[in-house]
Amino acid sequence: MRKNILNYVNTKFFYGWIIVGIANIGIFSSGPGQSHTFSVFVEPISQDLQLSSASIASAYGLATLIAAFLLPYMGKLIDRYGARFSLIIISIILGISCIFFGAASNFLMLTVGFGFLRFFGQGSLMLGCANLVSQWFDSKRGFAMSLMALGFGMSMAVHPPLSQLLIDEYGWKYAWIILGVSTWIIMVPALFILAWNNPENIGLKPDGEKKTKLTKDEVQVIEGLNLKEALKENSFYILAAMWFGMAMLVTTLHFYQVTILTNQGISTEYAASLFTISAVAMVVFMPLVGKFFDNFPTKYVLATGLLINSISLISITYSNNDAYSLFYAISFGINNAFSMTMFGYIWPRYFGRKHLGSIQGTGQMIGVIGASLGPLPVGFAIDYLGTSLVTIRCLSVYPIIMAIIIIMFLKSPSSLSINSKLE
Repeated sequence: MRKNILNYVNTKFFYGWIIVGIANIGIFSSGPGQSHTFSVFVEPISQDLQLSSASIASAYGLATLIAAFLLPYMGKLIDRYGARFSLIIISIILGISCIFFGAASNFLMLTVGFGFLRFFGQGSLMLGCANLVSQWFDSKRGFAMSLMALGFGMSMAVHPPLSQLLIDEYGWKYAWIILGVSTWIIMVPALFILAWNNPENIGLKPDGEKKTKLTKDEVQVIEGLNLKEALKENSFYILAAMWFGMAMLVTTLHFYQVTILTNQGISTEYAASLFTISAVAMVVFMPLVGKFFDNFPTKYVLATGLLINSISLISITYSNNDAYSLFYAISFGINNAFSMTMFGYIWPRYFGRKHLGSIQGTGQMIGVIGASLGPLPVGFAIDYLGTSLVTIRCLSVYPIIMAIIIIMFLKSPSSLSINSKLE
């Protein structure tokens, strides 16, 4: 049946777009492991388990940090077994993790639950989806990644209000059981029936190009650098520092958006609804960002995304009324459009496809470490200073510094042939 579906679709259009659709659903299904979903649960968990904001942030950060160091191994497993099989297993375990998290009754169980959700949701599921799309696209990779990442916008729009509804109706513990079961229903059948690891193994080429004999340069790009070679490139460390900061700061906003805004006088309901506005802005700008990556020098597109990240950080500190909050929500949505496209785009763009799992896994590890540390400064500021506004404004300087470094120093490895318009 799988082969029949493949052959039928290829008579109509390039099957890679089906792969993008599957990955889009996968990114959406990572929602239970994402900070925007957790943000709705912070208050009910705090009240039920009698834990402070700093304690929850510490559990979240510690678990995420530990999970981060396992991502390179997941990347190697994806390289070895392929994205399809890996994603099926990841989806099954993510559902189990949701159910376990709903059973948490103390700090230790909460920490372990956070670890599983972050590793299999925010880490492994997103890693596998990005790997899958990267194998199917080259010159159209930016646009394909942007369409994949629309799933994140869908998750931002759906998971926070859905979670709040489930909490109100069934309590936070049963809400997690429902989220876990829904993950199985959404992901496992689609992956089992429709997913294929890469186009070459089934007689196709990336981007749907006609079969021709590959040039020497094209072969080199397909082979790509291995992890050891990538670690010798200055570009790896510049990209890693950028992704560390982006993940740290975006996670901070996702995790504490509701708390930061309510502390400035915004209602809880309106603060949660801003995730939907951000999601709409993200969906609108995402294809445009993908086109930017495919058609303009990468370093300038990255720098633009970093500057918008800084704007979103600064704007939330002035969001003491509905109008300013709306501006923040839109800027944060554009910020997410850039960050989610960057996530899948930068590693194959600079290091090729052959060993993408291990390289992307290492890069994602660095990003998840950033995500694990992100909520801590704000959490401690809220608990011990009574406000996080000055802390957030200080954090907004980091992306500006990284934008300058990227424009001045980021270059593609000399061993790869890269389209000159992207340099």
